[in-house]
This record gives sequence, structure tokens and C-alpha cells, in this order.
Amino acid sequence: MQVTVQRFKNNTFLARGESNHWVVMDTKVEHGGSEGANAPMELVLCALGGCTGMDVESLLRKMRTPVRDFRIDIAAERSQEHPRIFTRIHLEYKFWGENLNLESITKAVELSQKKYCSVSAMLSKAAELTYSIKINPEQ
Repeated sequence: MQVTVQRFKNNTFLARGESNHWVVMDTKVEHGGSEGANAPMELVLCALGGCTGMDVESLLRKMRTPVRDFRIDIAAERSQEHPRIFTRIHLEYKFWGENLNLESITKAVELSQKKYCSVSAMLSKAAELTYSIKINPEQ
């Protein structure tokens, strides 16, 4: 896998991977950016959510466990010292639908977190990763 990162202007960067899709990264004005896109560490959490979300969707489909919708809210803490790595990350999986099968949903989430999600596996080497599951929470 290969990615190219190109400075666009000041502290705003464009990245393109083998899929040939562009991603914009930026930072706060006080750090030379224009606050026009996600910061790199936000994109790490986006990648985590996308990776595990795709796993869960695929696993639920294979288990014939329909859900009307789901989302993952991710909260992270970072160290105060540089490099400001993530020290704790919590994923809250929220599922909506009728007659949801909690056992299958739990199994799908656990398989993603413990076996399939590459991003979770990498981040868990540096940060404490936890997760919870909510069924039909208030939106």
C-alpha cells in the first residue's frame, strides 16, 4: 500500500492513496492551517470507525441479522506530552431496528474488535481500547 501526501498551502495537505481518492488534512489557524478539513489524528479515529463499521456490517449480513441503522461514536483521550498519542479510545456502537438480535450484534462487534479490524489492532498496541453496545438509544 502506498500513499502520497502533498502540501497544498501552508499547513494544509492533500493525500491520495492507491484508490486514487483525495483526502484533505488541515489544522488550526494558529498552527498555520485554515481549519478547512479534519486534522490527521481525527482521521485516525475516522479510519477506526470505518474499519470496524465495515466489519460489523459485513458480519451482520453474513449472520442474517438485519438492523435498520447503526453508528459508532468514538471518544479518545491523548497524552499531554509530545508525541500526543491516543491513550484511551472508547467506541460506542449504537444500533436501531425492530427485534434486534443482541447476541449476534455482540458477536459481530467482538469479532471486529478482537479479530478483523486492522486499525483497532494497531491502535490497541498504544492505547486502551474499550467498547460498549446500545440498542435503540435515543437519537
